[in-house]
Amino acid sequence: MTSRRRRAGSVAPSVASSVASSVASLMGSALTSWALLRLGRRLPPAAAQPWQRTNHAGRSVTLLEGPAWVGGAVVGALAGAALAPATEARRTVGSTAVVALAAGGLGALDDLSGGAADKGLRGHLGALSRGQVTTGAVKIVGLAAAGLAGAAMVDARRPVPSGPLATLVGGALVAGAANAVNLFDLRPGRALKVTGLAALPLLGRLPGAVALGSSVGVVRDDLEARSMLGDTGANAAGALVGLAVVERTGLPGRAVVLAGLTALTLASERVSFTRVIDGNPLLRRLDQWGRGSR
Repeated sequence: MTSRRRRAGSVAPSVASSVASSVASLMGSALTSWALLRLGRRLPPAAAQPWQRTNHAGRSVTLLEGPAWVGGAVVGALAGAALAPATEARRTVGSTAVVALAAGGLGALDDLSGGAADKGLRGHLGALSRGQVTTGAVKIVGLAAAGLAGAAMVDARRPVPSGPLATLVGGALVAGAANAVNLFDLRPGRALKVTGLAALPLLGRLPGAVALGSSVGVVRDDLEARSMLGDTGANAAGALVGLAVVERTGLPGRAVVLAGLTALTLASERVSFTRVIDGNPLLRRLDQWGRGSR
């Protein structure tokens, strides 16, 4: 009876610490991404201009939302780690920060230096077959490496059955998720809604909590068509959601999610997601929620 009470007593503080860590991650990432986006608006014109784009409706928007999102994620991870049990903090903050910064940095390369000639997976691979190395192709390879590094860090601290194979599948999942969210960054708020819905069931994992928090911090500006994630934010958002899935699953779960992401990516080469969404009343209503006719 005494040992049972001791176990129950040790579990309660651990649960409380985990909850406090998730809340700190959520709030820290939300407040930081919100503040960074506003600081970005105060940059001198020469510094802000490379991030300016024209959206689908012809409105001028800034891609500085992406760096703000990444900064929020990193700060949120550190805030959550400060309240997590020591062992859990060491296990999670490193992989979260590495994946967010790597995916965000690769996205920024494409945002600032990418061209419009070759788009999509088929376009970048086609360019490679002609001997042309596009920034998109660099990003594909880089995301695969970042995903593999993140999955390896997760599996090193929590070994799973099937070892190296599970890690390889996990790395591909992180890269696939990074690309998948980017596919939805075509209308105000859409990619952030996808990120939020995917992150909600993963709030118990640090990457999931910061993915939701950073998205909340910038969603108003995105919905009002003043800013957008760009590749910088969308790739980081998807990668962290993917990393949270990797932390939660073993080989079977990872394989199922990767198969779904692969099917989604292949479908995007042939099907317009916007057309599908506009053709479904429920999806259209969800897509337009918060932004009216923008």
